[in-house]
Amino acid sequence: MVGRKREIRDLEERYAGNEAQLIAIYGRRRVGKTYLVNELFKDRITFRHAGLSPIEHEGDGLLKKQLDQFYYSLVSQGMEEAKKPKSWLEAFFLLEKYLQDRDDGSRQLVFLDEMPWMDTPRSGFLTAFEGFWNNWGCHRKNLMVIVCGSASSWILDNLINNHGGLYNRLTFEIKLEPFTLKECEDFFRERDINMSRYDIVQSYMAIGGIPYYLGYFRRNLSLAQNIDELFFKKNAVLRDEYNRLFESIFARPDLMKRIVRTLSSRNMGYTRGELLKKLDMKDGKLFTNSMNALVESDFVIRYVPFGGRKNDVHYRLVDPLCIFWLHFKEKKAVSEENFWQQNLDNQAVVSWRGIAFENVCWCHLPQIKNALGISGVSTAFSAWTKKPDDERGFQIDMLIIRRDDVINMCEIKYYSDDFKVDQKYYRTLLRRQTALLEEAPAKASVHSTLITTYGLVRNEYSGAFTDVVTMDDLFA
Repeated sequence: MVGRKREIRDLEERYAGNEAQLIAIYGRRRVGKTYLVNELFKDRITFRHAGLSPIEHEGDGLLKKQLDQFYYSLVSQGMEEAKKPKSWLEAFFLLEKYLQDRDDGSRQLVFLDEMPWMDTPRSGFLTAFEGFWNNWGCHRKNLMVIVCGSASSWILDNLINNHGGLYNRLTFEIKLEPFTLKECEDFFRERDINMSRYDIVQSYMAIGGIPYYLGYFRRNLSLAQNIDELFFKKNAVLRDEYNRLFESIFARPDLMKRIVRTLSSRNMGYTRGELLKKLDMKDGKLFTNSMNALVESDFVIRYVPFGGRKNDVHYRLVDPLCIFWLHFKEKKAVSEENFWQQNLDNQAVVSWRGIAFENVCWCHLPQIKNALGISGVSTAFSAWTKKPDDERGFQIDMLIIRRDDVINMCEIKYYSDDFKVDQKYYRTLLRRQTALLEEAPAKASVHSTLITTYGLVRNEYSGAFTDVVTMDDLFA
């Protein structure tokens, strides 16, 4: 298995223990939660069940279908046929009996996948699960229950941050993150796919570090051909993924897509007030919950611009698939089957690369700190837009505000060769640095930092940059 070393270690330690375990694993759809559990425990799972997707089973009767499927899972895994459960209380009672009949004192592992899908409206699922764990499961020292779900907000609200009967009942939690660039590289090597780091970065721009998407890459195709196969061919494998992504994890997918579409229109993001105005929405619980769900599911990040107040929080779209999809499939409405192969130098593709590479950098902040030699320094990350009176405004892609009174003013440049600083850009950098020093604390110093693909051409102006972070550093 590529990556996941820490998660494997933690899960194995808890499996080897001698106490009841209730573990929640959550993360973005397709990030590999199910694969992790199935591969790690393989033949050690006593009972497994996955909730039915609400997409394929819409309408009335979904509760009955969920209960029937749970019963069929029990029967197919060895339970004698019995009366089908009519409620989740009855369903979990059958599970208790099933486990008791097979209890020989060794560890019993129950894997409930896509748990949020089981909790249909007015189903009483959460109450029944609470009763199963509090009255029975937590007293079985050899029982280990792992629950998974792509709807991260559901896992957080109902299990991790539960203030009712399941308060403080979880014994461990894992948020499964997308692969880093290095893990993507390892993934391709494991499958004998030869790809340069330059191309791996481009693949990350389009689909992020999602193992499920990476698994569709074919070794006999170029990167451009693979992108066309994924998105632009007539029967492209990810042709419906954007919509399915929202429908499978959010209760209000259309609202979530409206918010994401709005956020995609400005790379720096919007404040809460700006978003409400653009969406023509009233401030309240619906909007708050929606933004929290998008942040918790890693579609969006929150940050306070440099020099801003706490209530100046900006929301910024960072999910690579969403950015790619909205840029080309929705906004451009591309219909050419070989679009990527034929438009590598198209201005729309070039401008997307610049934005998308910034996003890759925001997804690899620990690697950037490591390259700068400040891994042990407490830091905050931000961005900054300056609009002076003469309207010669500018934008700083990333600021690293360090506890040691240094601010790294980061310029992010995606180039196919070493980046060259000319006189005009040199003066622009000096102007930005001066403006930043005017806003910074008196004792702070500013280091101009270049984050780019290959490096920096040394000339009379290259000294404008104190530090250079390259693409290879992002693979650390």
